[in-house]
Amino acid sequence: MRLVAVLGAGVLIAVAAACGGGSSNPSGTGSLNVMLKDSPYTDAKSFLVSFSDVSVHRDDQADDNWTKVPFASSATSRTCDLKKLVTSQDVLGIGALPAGHYTQIRLTVSSAALYFDNAASGAACADTIAAPAGSSASVDVPSGVVKLNREFTVPTGGATTILLDFDGDKSINQTGNGRYMMAPPVITVVSVS
Repeated sequence: MRLVAVLGAGVLIAVAAACGGGSSNPSGTGSLNVMLKDSPYTDAKSFLVSFSDVSVHRDDQADDNWTKVPFASSATSRTCDLKKLVTSQDVLGIGALPAGHYTQIRLTVSSAALYFDNAASGAACADTIAAPAGSSASVDVPSGVVKLNREFTVPTGGATTILLDFDGDKSINQTGNGRYMMAPPVITVVSVS
């Protein structure tokens, strides 16, 4: 499956307004949209991933200083059924940020689970998604954090959209005893526009 996090480590860059360039401390704000898409994970009907944080790092910030990108609603987390993002994409985070040159995206995954018998109902991404009935397995995410090193610019008064792609087939491994692990998550930045 391709995640466009996903707590991406793999989303879901081409840069609008100059990738890697620009002043590191311009005045004003712009907006950032973080979109997510996926490729199919062949062994499940639903793959629910809950994100607790989407953050970005500007090149003039201290290493431990990240700027949070609000979720698409006022919720404190966002859950996506990555199986529903195979042929479409959905908003993970969206909001105003200080304009400038950014160097990293960080996705924090709070939980992940595979559902083998039934698909989840409703939207691909929402504040919460009810778990479908039937057999399931939790997916361990060892660090819970995926950092994507990719430069992009948020222009003053403009908008930048980043599309992340999660590859579930390369990210999810069965470790034995019915356990699954997402290590390392394969999330790539497909585009920046």
